[in-house]
Amino acid sequence: MKPPLTTQRAPPLPGSPLVVVGASAGGVEALRELVGGLPKDLPAAVLVVLHIAPSARSALPDILRRAGELPVQHAGDGDEIKQGRVYVAPPNQHLVVRDGRLVLGTGPRENGHRPAVDPLFRSAARWYGPAVTGVILSGTLDDGASGVAVVAARGGRVIVQDPEEALYDGMPRAAIRAVTPDAIASAAKVGRFLDEWTREPTDERPPPVHRDLQLETDVAELDESALSDPNRPGTPAGLSCPDCNGAMFEIADDVLRFRCRVGHAWSPESLFAKQLEDAEGSLWIAVRILEEKAALHRRLGDNARDRGQEVASHRQQEKADEAADTASAIRRLVTLPLETHESEGVALTQQ
Repeated sequence: MKPPLTTQRAPPLPGSPLVVVGASAGGVEALRELVGGLPKDLPAAVLVVLHIAPSARSALPDILRRAGELPVQHAGDGDEIKQGRVYVAPPNQHLVVRDGRLVLGTGPRENGHRPAVDPLFRSAARWYGPAVTGVILSGTLDDGASGVAVVAARGGRVIVQDPEEALYDGMPRAAIRAVTPDAIASAAKVGRFLDEWTREPTDERPPPVHRDLQLETDVAELDESALSDPNRPGTPAGLSCPDCNGAMFEIADDVLRFRCRVGHAWSPESLFAKQLEDAEGSLWIAVRILEEKAALHRRLGDNARDRGQEVASHRQQEKADEAADTASAIRRLVTLPLETHESEGVALTQQ
């Protein structure tokens, strides 16, 4: 087993700038406009993560290829990163970078997604430092907020789609809360900033890599030494991971987030949304069990009445009514609007 991680010396000076882009709901149209605004001689590679269902077929390379002049392809594991190309993360695989190459893997999901935005941004910041530009486009919740914070902390630039323009403003607003962006622009104008910024000389070497950043980027690649390192970043959070039910650690750096022992990571908004989803599922299970209980008591009551046992039949009917009333009450709770759950059901969702 490798020894525990220590602070890594500064990576070598990158050969060319790197642009990393994160998007989710409403992101396809924003990506089309962004790519359409990039020149064919862009002196940087563009790496894209769009949230997509694990079993879906991604047509995004075809869509973006028709939108602009740059060649677009799905990222391949081990591919050399070449400037003037757009690489898209394939379904159900994290896309990260390491030492000038693309790395694909099925590491732990982050914010419920694989591919996720944060692992890409984090790895790009680790290896490229000031040569990275992070772009956040339309999407719900807050995947990418932690990633842009790391990009900014290591000297890179951040540009965010104008939340007023984005079809879904959750990710842009979360990114703006996490950092002060270098620019906020419409998706169609993002390309102009990228063209200008990537042509500026970058001779600043990336700073040394803190062991926590090294560990988290290695976890995304399923590195055994990182996964087994006893010195986890953060403190025990007293919360369980929705993906594996393991204990989570609270990481309170620039952006509050949580990570469990096996590597699943959650931002606050994504964690809360998952808790609500799981709570709703549990409540529907409770409704089903109570309705089945009511049906069984009615059947027992009918059998007792057929045998002339009126007292027993009445008792079974009372139990059936009690179970049905409880099921009805839970059903009303499940169908409350989301904002009501957020204001009145926090304790329930944290069970």
